[in-house]
Amino acid sequence: MSTPRRLPERDLAEITTLAEDDLSALEGARIFVTGGTGFIGTWLVEALLAADRELGLRLGLTLLTRDSSGYRHRRPHVAGDGRVTLLEGDVRMFTESEPHDFVVHAATPTSAAHTPAERSALYANIVHGMERVLEVASAWGCPRLLFTSSGAVYGRQPPDLLRVSEDHQSGPDPLSTEMTYHEGKRAAELQGALSTEAAQVDVVVARLFAFVGPLLPIDAHFAVGNFIRDALAGGPVVVEGDGSPFRSYQYAADLVVWMLALLVRGEPGRAYNVGSQDAISIADLADLVARVVGDGVPVDVRGTPVDGQPAERYIPDCQRAEVELHVRNSVPLAEALARTATWHRLIS
Repeated sequence: MSTPRRLPERDLAEITTLAEDDLSALEGARIFVTGGTGFIGTWLVEALLAADRELGLRLGLTLLTRDSSGYRHRRPHVAGDGRVTLLEGDVRMFTESEPHDFVVHAATPTSAAHTPAERSALYANIVHGMERVLEVASAWGCPRLLFTSSGAVYGRQPPDLLRVSEDHQSGPDPLSTEMTYHEGKRAAELQGALSTEAAQVDVVVARLFAFVGPLLPIDAHFAVGNFIRDALAGGPVVVEGDGSPFRSYQYAADLVVWMLALLVRGEPGRAYNVGSQDAISIADLADLVARVVGDGVPVDVRGTPVDGQPAERYIPDCQRAEVELHVRNSVPLAEALARTATWHRLIS
């Protein structure tokens, strides 16, 4: 069995400190997590277990997974923990009779769907998965559910809009099959709103943007992960496009702190952007990664900007969460990149 890639103790301790009040509100709770084996779910689950050890919360966690044996191989320290129950099943048709107090529904494939069959399956997983989770939570009499949606629900952000807020009236093209993921998340949000309105389950929506941290793949479709991979390999850091789009990145430990605040204190029937407001162009991000991670390795920007074409933006306005829930990002981007790279060096 390979050595499990544990999350940094420093990060887990910081989460416990920053979210102590919200964690204490979960004392004695049974929490059901879908998507608990992915990037976001793994961070949340391991942070909860670490906080339980520190604060004596007496938590019980149930993780829904399609492959329990694979998860036991990848995260044996979690799967073998007495506080954790693995439930093998499909999010669209699972059964679980034991009631839980809270649900975190974070099960969504994020990989691109290229064929009609893949797109249909992606949409069905999102919509029918949400339908089943709501059905089960309602049968439990579960009062609170946190749904991880996406900033993709806003569609393309106008280039003259610096940050997109939760009240922004826009959306993806419903006739574009490339928007399948986006429309699936919109439909699932509506399902949650209907359930909240009917007083069945109180659904709080987290609209997630972009993140960086240990466990983020460095060989997939995440630009920041690929840049870190290139820098760790000695460069060059390759930018396949022209480097003009703007993105922002929240460190995974801060993401968990925000999710806990939403789970405990978020207003039902309301959405909150989760991410960072600090925009950086992809070209500047590559330069930053090259300096912080690669000690100044070269950067290769392979595309050429088109004259007169405004830069694409995907930047959240996070004031709602900051004002209503009093959350802040504690780890700046440069430090987030350094921590992520250090973790990859340690596990390689």
